[in-house]
This record gives sequence, C-alpha cells and structure tokens, in this order.
Amino acid sequence: MTGRARGRARGRARGGQDAPKPGGGAAPAAPGGAPGGGRGRSRGAPPPQAQTAPAQAAAPKPAAQAPTEQMSRMAVGEERPAAQQQERRRRRLGEEANILQLKGKDQVTEGTAGARCNIVSNFFKVAKLPNFTGLHQYNVSFDPDIQSGKLKSAMLHNLDDVLGTVRCFDGMTMFLPIKLADHETVRNVTTNRGDSITGQVIYTNLVPPNSPSVVQLMNILFRKQLKKMEMQLIGRNYFDPRRKIDVPAHKMQVWPGYSTSILQYEQDVMLCADVQHKVLQQTVLEFLYEIFNSNDRKNFYNIASKKLIGEIVLTRYQPTKTSRIDDIDWEKHPTDSFTKADGSTVTFKAYYESVYEKKVADDQQPLLISRPKEKDKKRGMSGPILLLPEFCSITGLSDEIRQNFSVMKDLAQHTKISPAGRVKTLEGFINELYSNPEAERELSQWNMAFEKTLLKMSGRSLPAEDMFQKSAKFSYKIQEADWSRETRGKELISTVNMTNWVLLYTQRDSNIANDFKQTLQRVCGPMGMQVADPQMCRLNSDSAQTYFSTLKEQINPQTQIVVCIVPNNRKDRYDVIKKLCCVERPVPSQVVVSRTLSKKQMLMSVCTKIGIQLNCKLGGEVWAVDIPLKNVMVVGFDVYHDSATKGKSIGGFVASTNRYLTRYYSRITSQTSHQEICNQLKVCMTGALKKYHEVNNTLPDRIIVYRDGVGDGQNSDGYEHELPQLKSAFSAAQANYEPKFAMLIVKKRVSTRLFLAANGQYSNPAPGTIVDSVVTRPEWYDFLLISQSVRQGTVTPTHYNVINDTSGLKPDHFQRLTYKLCHLYYNWPGTIRVPAPCQYAHKLAFLVGQSIHTEPSSHLADRLYYL
Repeated sequence: MTGRARGRARGRARGGQDAPKPGGGAAPAAPGGAPGGGRGRSRGAPPPQAQTAPAQAAAPKPAAQAPTEQMSRMAVGEERPAAQQQERRRRRLGEEANILQLKGKDQVTEGTAGARCNIVSNFFKVAKLPNFTGLHQYNVSFDPDIQSGKLKSAMLHNLDDVLGTVRCFDGMTMFLPIKLADHETVRNVTTNRGDSITGQVIYTNLVPPNSPSVVQLMNILFRKQLKKMEMQLIGRNYFDPRRKIDVPAHKMQVWPGYSTSILQYEQDVMLCADVQHKVLQQTVLEFLYEIFNSNDRKNFYNIASKKLIGEIVLTRYQPTKTSRIDDIDWEKHPTDSFTKADGSTVTFKAYYESVYEKKVADDQQPLLISRPKEKDKKRGMSGPILLLPEFCSITGLSDEIRQNFSVMKDLAQHTKISPAGRVKTLEGFINELYSNPEAERELSQWNMAFEKTLLKMSGRSLPAEDMFQKSAKFSYKIQEADWSRETRGKELISTVNMTNWVLLYTQRDSNIANDFKQTLQRVCGPMGMQVADPQMCRLNSDSAQTYFSTLKEQINPQTQIVVCIVPNNRKDRYDVIKKLCCVERPVPSQVVVSRTLSKKQMLMSVCTKIGIQLNCKLGGEVWAVDIPLKNVMVVGFDVYHDSATKGKSIGGFVASTNRYLTRYYSRITSQTSHQEICNQLKVCMTGALKKYHEVNNTLPDRIIVYRDGVGDGQNSDGYEHELPQLKSAFSAAQANYEPKFAMLIVKKRVSTRLFLAANGQYSNPAPGTIVDSVVTRPEWYDFLLISQSVRQGTVTPTHYNVINDTSGLKPDHFQRLTYKLCHLYYNWPGTIRVPAPCQYAHKLAFLVGQSIHTEPSSHLADRLYYL
C-alpha cells in the first residue's frame, strides 16, 4: 500500500444515510437526472482558520533546489549557528555541503572486465563560470522581516539602479557578477500598501571558482530558464502543459516534462536531464459525481473520503500548485465567504472569478481542506487552504488504477519512451532552450553554456553467466536475460518433498482446488519434488475468520506448509492468514487467488511457478551461479514504512548461509529513530554470524553488505550510524574476529540513462552493462550496472556506491559479484534490478510492514517464507 493509500485509509467514515448529490449546479460534467444539491451531515465545525483563510492564501511553492556538489572543502559564506543549521532542512546559497568523501586518494575504482561498448547518456557538458569572472556573495535582510520570498524579490527591484538586473537571490543570500562600490547598501522601500521597509545588502565574500556554491547557483539559474520556456513547476520538476496529451478513454491527461540537475562528475560539471511525465486525472468534482452515481449512495461520504483523502491534486489555474487533500468540508460551498488579508470579505465564487477568471459552475460542491506543511507554517501560514474540487485535478496513479491493465497499457504508449525517442526529445529540449531569446540572454550574462549533443563515453558489457541446476548446466540469451525455457522440466538443486500439507478453499472453488492439486503433483515430479495428497479443507464461507479458525485447527507440529485458495485479494483475509502462519503458528504459507488458477490452458505454467515457490519456502534451492569467492557472506538490508503505525519503519535483514549464496537467514528491525535501527542491526548481524557458524562450522572470511533504499543525502547515515553497529557484531560473535568487509549503498531511483549507440541507432544496452567513469562522482567509489532487460521503454541502471571497503576486492570483483547476485532471485526466472539479497530483504520488510506488523517467529528464519 502506498503512502497515498494509507492516507485514504485514514479518511473519516460517514453515516449510512442516502447522500445528497455533491453539487447541484449546471456543471458540464454533471450527470443528467441527478437529484438537486444539498448539504451532507455535519462533520463538526471547521477549524477557526478556515473561516478567514482565503482559498489561495498560500504563497506559490518555491522551486525545489537541485542537490549540490562539493567541489572543494573551502568555507564559503558566513558562519551560522549550529542550532540554526539544524533547523533548516534545505541549505541556502553559500552554505557548504557536508558530502561524505568515500574515495581514497589514487584509489582505483574502474574495472576492466567485459567487452567495450559505445554508450550515450542523458548528460550535457557545461562550460563552467570562467575563472576571470568574479562571483560576489551578499547577505540581504529586511526590517521589519519579510516572510514571502516573492515579496523579497519584488523589493530588490527597487535597487536595480545599484545592483543591476543580473542576480541570483534565494531569499537571504544573493550572488552578483559584479562587486558593488559600497560594502553596505541600505535603502528604504515603500510597498504597495504604503508600508516602509528597510532593505540592507552587505558584501560577504568573493566566491572561489571551485566552490560548491557555483554549481548550486547554476542549478537555480537553469531552472529559472525553464519558467521562461513557459513550463510549470509541479513538485520538483517542470512540465509543459502546451504539449499535454489527452487520454480520453480514461479521462486523463499526460503532461511531458523534464527533471534537471547540474553536478560535478568525474571530470566535468554536467547537466543531467531526463524526460518525466505527470498524469492528471479528471477533476475532483467529476470524481465526486462518479461516486455519487454509483449504486451505493448510502456510503457516498465514506467512499468519497476514503478515496480522496491523501490524494495529491493540482490546481488548474495560474500559478499551478500541488496540494494534499487532508479533509473534505461538506458544510462549506463556493457561495460561502471568507475574510481577505485586507479585512474585506468575499465569497469563494467571486474570488475565483476576479483573481483567476474562473467561473464556478456548481455552487453546491464541498470544499477541499489542505493543511499547511511545516515550510508553509514557517512562511507565516496558519490556517488550512480551502480548494474548490471543480478546479483541482487528481495527480498520479492510485493502487486501483495501477492494477487496471487497460489503463496502464494506454498510458505506457505515451510514458514509456524508447531510447531513440528519449535521445531525440532531450536534444530537442536543449535546442529549444537556446531558441528562447530571454533564456539565452540570461545564460550568456552569467557566462553559462551547454553542449547541444548528449554525452558520449565508453562502457563495458559482461557476458551471460553460466548457471546450473542439480543435473544440468545452461546459459541464456544475454538480451532477454530469461531462462524459463532452459529450466523447464529440469531437477532443482535441492528439493523438499511435501508429505504433510494443508489445502484450504471455498466451496465454489472445489473444482479449481482439485485441478490445482493434481497439476501440482504432475509438474513437481520432474523437478525432483514429490507432492503427496494434502489435507483438503473445504470452507463454507470466504470470511477472514473462517480461514483463521480452520487454519488454527488444522496446523499441527507435523504440518510442513499450508496453501490457501481465496476468491479475491481482500487484504484483511490475507493479513489474518499471514499473521497466523508467521507468528502464532509458524509454518510457511502460500495464498493463491482462484482467478489465477481458473484458466486451464495456463494451469501447468502457473503450478510450475507455485511449485518452485513452495520448494523455496520449505528450504529448497532452485538454480545457482558459480561464486568464485569462498567462505563469503552476503547481506541485504531494506526498509519499508509500516502501513499501520505512522512513523514506524520495518527493516528487512537477510544474510546468506551457504557457499552458493542461495540459502538465507532473516530477521527484521522495527524502528522510529536511528538509534533503534543501530542497536537492532547489531542483533541481526550477530544472529546471522551465529547461524553461518552453525551451518558451516566456521565464521565467514568476508562479509559484503548491500544496503537498499538510501538516497544520496543519506549516505552519511549509513556510514555514521549503521556501519559501526554492523561491525560491532564481529567481536560479539567471537573474540578478535575481524573479517574482510565491504558495504555498498544500492540506489534504484536514478536520473541517469544509458543508451547503446551503434550505426547511428540507439537501443537499450544488454544486461551486464557497466559504467564506472565519466558520469560517476569524484568523491565516491561508485558504478552503474544494468542487470535487467525491459521489453518496453528505456532501461534504468542501478547505482552502487561502496561506502566502506576492507575486503581486498578489486572493482571488477564487486561488479561481477553484484551482477551474479542479480541472477539468484527465485521468484523470477531471469535477472532483476538489484542483488537477490536486497530483493529478499524488501519482500520481508513489505510482508511485515503491510500484513504482520510484528516480528515473525524465529522458527522460519532459515527459509524464504516471505516470497
């Protein structure tokens, strides 16, 4: 369940009476014959601020700042108190980035294995500010203080005769390409309301050319040019509504846009640009009409609140702004009044017509409540923002829509762009930038320039891995990275016979259950797995309680595994089954939706996959690759936010226990702070070492940890908090035990794209493609690996950052081991995006965070019960 879904689930329930129509006006989208408008039952008085807060009292959302690159450790700008720095989450211009230096001096971080290939990437080289051009930093303050950044910028226009028109200002710090004659400039400015404000500009320093502030300045300046190209900021990225694509069949629009970031890479400062898309659904009012016209009008308020609360909406007037729906005020309507900042009152309807030139078509629609975020409160906003559903479009895709194959297929035609299409779009973007006179003029004033062709470089492609099962060796086609055909009918490496198992199903699924049992027995034989007849339990009801009570009766100490065939994917029933089988009566379990087994022509294939899963959950192994390293333990760790408890996170920890890295020991951590996760990681690692010694009669010589789910800004957390606790477990396992050790941060959400260039054509690189230079970071020991194959769109590489290394392994060893591990995830007969331990850790954390919400039984710790 996503964060939005959790927000919707927390929506307040409404009464069971018949609901009046959400609006009674002549809205174009209003269905014919609907009853007249009316008010819903009272939800209690709105917050006091809502009575006076205008619908758009919030200041426009400031442009999100791109991350900066530390080009030197030279201090720039004034010193600020530590407490003040602690309060702010976003660094201001001129502040130093505290970036972790992970690469040693003269350390070799590039590998040599694999065949060379020509790679084009989504980067444009930047001509940095020339050294002879002075960049001067100033501190700007106002008395009395001004909260609005927009008003501060407007005040500075009164100083154009002194400052000039070329400047970069973030609300406190200002950069100018010239040095003012006076060290301090003070001037009184009168606002439109007649208030007198004193503005003070104080010179602080000349910014060195290699300062990280220069790169941050370049990011801000570049994003300013996107506004001049008539793009709109939504969230962190800019989108172009002029090129919107309508998807009328699903009442959606797709807005194309770009994510941009300028950073220092290995040799050059470069602009990384990637194509993004924002999906806009129908307006909230149209959505309310749809819900109202469904058959269940008694639960209209309940359904509407549950589906809308937590959603992110975009206002359809300038300036566009995204807001989160925190509540719905069914008692307020556009004809209600609010008090403006100048003390006058006006109706919401009149306000929208006069300020935004938007005519309200439905006077009876409710108002949406969006409560201010912390940064909004710091800008002086206190009361909630009230929005009209008619002028708000729902953004993004809900879980329900993502499960709709038809919708996702139609959207993919516009959002999944081929490598050739992406190259064409990006080069068109940079050409459009330079064809805009205003943008080109400001960039030239700051001596900024970009190359107009994408970056070309060299990469390496690893060969397909040799794989084996019990009595067969095989390989696969490198472009497909799929071996489902090669493994069909072959014996698995190790199997566990199912001699005592339970099969639950409802009465209407009796035939499906019998077909499943017979087919499973037929397909598991050739795999080397004998399946006896199960204890068949036919249920008279499909309720969660019926499954729970029956399982509780049937599970005994001899039960190996239980299989539950369920009529649909209802979450409450699934959660009850998993909690019972993972905590109260620990036994591996498999839940199968009957629809999956209903197509007889697909039953053999489905049962083969289920049979492999059952074998894994019982402790068996399926396939393996050759691992040259001996006596090595590989650890995967990932974190998932608990859906039941706000602020609580579940960490999944898995560690290999055998030579071929195919058997795992697992634990979870549950934390709300860094300190808790640290202490629990030590316990997890100690338990893993104990299990490894129990299986192998020795402790591992090397330990390689893959930490997933960490952003660039959190690398120091892993280094400072998690790393020491993992290492502290070594001495706890055995005195003077110091294994060779390495820890890698795994990052899936990256903007970097890699295209294979051959004969003027662009395609996705083959799985096994590695890039460890040019687009990597100068202070990191990092590399990019494409390990998966995609059939549609452009493949996304995974970024690996070695934050600690005493393993004695070369870059080639890290890269080859990582690629090998991407072959060992048993839920997919092919390579995946991350090493198998990371994916297993994610599956474990997801299961606990979504369904169990407590620590699973230790009796299951040595099996892949979470698949």
